[in-house]
Amino acid sequence: MSLFVVGSASHVGKSVTVAAICRCLVRRGCPVAPFKSQNMSLNSYVTPDGGEIGMAQAMQAAAAMLVPHADMNPVLLKPKGDCVSQVVLNGRPYKDVPITEYYKETPKLLEQALAAYDRLKTEYGQVVVEGAGGAAELNLYDRDIANTLLARRLRIPLILVADIERGGVFAQVYGTVQLLPPDIRPLVRGIIINKFRGDPAIFTPGITMIEDLCGIPVLGVVPYFTLPLPSEDSLSIGDKSAGNGKVRIGVIRLPRIANFTDFELLEHYAAVDYVRPGAPLDAYDCIIIPGTKNTIDDLSVLKESGTDRELHRARARGIPIIGICGGYQMLGATLVDAGFESVAGTYPGLGLLDCVTRFTSYEKNTTQVTREARDIPPILSAMGTVTGYEIHMGSTEAGSNREAFGGDGRVSDDGLVFGTYMHGLFQNPSAINALLLFLHDKKGLLFEPVPATDADPYETLADLFEEHVDMDAVEAMVKMNS
Repeated sequence: MSLFVVGSASHVGKSVTVAAICRCLVRRGCPVAPFKSQNMSLNSYVTPDGGEIGMAQAMQAAAAMLVPHADMNPVLLKPKGDCVSQVVLNGRPYKDVPITEYYKETPKLLEQALAAYDRLKTEYGQVVVEGAGGAAELNLYDRDIANTLLARRLRIPLILVADIERGGVFAQVYGTVQLLPPDIRPLVRGIIINKFRGDPAIFTPGITMIEDLCGIPVLGVVPYFTLPLPSEDSLSIGDKSAGNGKVRIGVIRLPRIANFTDFELLEHYAAVDYVRPGAPLDAYDCIIIPGTKNTIDDLSVLKESGTDRELHRARARGIPIIGICGGYQMLGATLVDAGFESVAGTYPGLGLLDCVTRFTSYEKNTTQVTREARDIPPILSAMGTVTGYEIHMGSTEAGSNREAFGGDGRVSDDGLVFGTYMHGLFQNPSAINALLLFLHDKKGLLFEPVPATDADPYETLADLFEEHVDMDAVEAMVKMNS
């Protein structure tokens, strides 16, 4: 009682397709859970029990109206640089491995993933599985636990998603189907063409051509759309544009930037630029240093590129500077690594806050939090109660600065520089309003507050798929497999 969504390449829309199918099926009275055996992403989320999973699976859980759980993404790879990734297994840090060593773990990790899948299937009955990258990576067939090996073990119907926006959709679809191993090719029961722009009638002959070439029905052609859904991984940064907001916010695009989903709601109400290290910062009304998978190495990049000097010049001009997680650690005076984050040593921070961060263990702090912003003007005092989550190694010792939030963070005496371990801070409308009201007032501009809305984008997403995809056929695949 499951379905497997694979792609012709990375970034074709598999994650959103799974989310849409989940919500459609739930609305049709068919409970379902999302699952991705292996995900590689620095955008991650903390489950209520403290497990760490890919942000996409948390998004899909929301679509399925479920509480996120580590079983939905049993293997999460978090690149650290130099071909090394941290492996998060069943929600907990497992080990750092070079990519050449990682493939030796394939048999063990596949069995762990299958066990997680079985638990989900036992609890929910139906599972919608997402593959990773392109399904037809020939050189990986003997070790691909997210596509080939998993499909071979599950033997469930596959839907192939292809992206027409970038062109070459016929080659994408036909090539993928033909290159799949002979025992997996018959499992492909449907094709979805994604991100179509323009008049769909123009592509009607193309649907017939694909069906004739592949012998597989095209279940739908989904138009290009924009909804406020969190991005899965760093490929999405390239799709972003700064927009036309009246204030400009620069988010430093660290080499190992993590959880840039923190700022995706903010992007709807301000012009948010992801600024590469070394670029000038004098055009921005606010600067944010985001999270990172490697604080020490990315701090070195900021210093080598001159961004540290740009930040100090911005500070002298009275520009607010905010650090989230690793960005908070960088803002401090000193970082002391016992060899768990990077090379052991003591490293000078940016010196914009008076605090010291120590990395003394491989363990992570992963927890959901609710905190009260301290009554410190001009920004924090207007935030009130906010929610978020922490994912970090290291602990930060307070210096002379005051606390920014109850039990977390530090803030400068004038309130314009503050840091917090709380991811998701700017997913809170009250935090966005506090920041943007100050920035607009400073420029003499009016600001319309962000509404505290409970609008559900997954309903809109499901409506879209019900209109453009043969969801009756999709539902039949799931039930036929029961």
